[in-house]
Amino acid sequence: MTAASEVLLSVEGLDVDLPGRTGGRVRVLDDVSFDVPRGRVVGIVGESGSGKTMLLRALMGILPEGATREWRSVLLDGEDVTATLPRHRLPAAMVFQDPMTSFNPLVRIGGHLTEVAQRFQRVGRRQASALAREALVAVRIPDPDRVLSRYPHELSGGMRQRAMIAMALLARPELLLADEPTTALDATIQAQILALLRTLQAERSLTVLIVTHDLGVVAAVCDDVLVMKDGRIVESGEVDRVFREPQHPYTKELLDAAPDAPVELDAAAAELDTALDAAAHPAQPSPEKGADA
Repeated sequence: MTAASEVLLSVEGLDVDLPGRTGGRVRVLDDVSFDVPRGRVVGIVGESGSGKTMLLRALMGILPEGATREWRSVLLDGEDVTATLPRHRLPAAMVFQDPMTSFNPLVRIGGHLTEVAQRFQRVGRRQASALAREALVAVRIPDPDRVLSRYPHELSGGMRQRAMIAMALLARPELLLADEPTTALDATIQAQILALLRTLQAERSLTVLIVTHDLGVVAAVCDDVLVMKDGRIVESGEVDRVFREPQHPYTKELLDAAPDAPVELDAAAAELDTALDAAAHPAQPSPEKGADA
């Protein structure tokens, strides 16, 4: 168990219910309890429908219409904040799988970013514009002024995801939630985005909670892992321990689904580490191909 002083967020007994299609209620998260250690990258894995994305949405308070959320306790930096929710939000921001579903297609990137800066940092429009530019620089966008003036559809998928990460940073989160942030990207851009998240986590002392279906990503990028099945966390712990000595039958099934696991995970992790290092230290950074498309 992680020492209390090292835990950023501790959740006990989280339940989420949704309206059933034919009436009644359906429980999609059932008595979920977990700790998120400060300054670490925590992966969430499990099959489709296991509750991974719903868990992130529950933390953000952006559940579907008609959903109910209850928990026994929520501790933030050791302080019980259960009674303050949902009136007050957790110090978290979320990066979604498809930025196009989050950006208003009729608003330029600069408009999205300045709005977030004004809302969360309580600054005027001029300062918000400067902060928006700084955020794009932080996510390694080579020509931030040009990107600020573009509409979302004028950027490539990788550039849109960088802009989404920049927007999340403007909310000044302690906890960054990422819901399969690389699924829709090609392999090269995936590595760049993962390298960026890892770099930002180190630079800004962020805590990152990332949903992914790729166990190789977890092995290479994450410090800890939560394994979910049927709306419950069935196993958790440091990645090396969970992958080397899985205790729950479902965790073993996930690992066995990759031939020769966990040897294959080692190879995937090593390959991704090489790609991440290359992405994090490019010889000559240049605008991503397709940014103007």
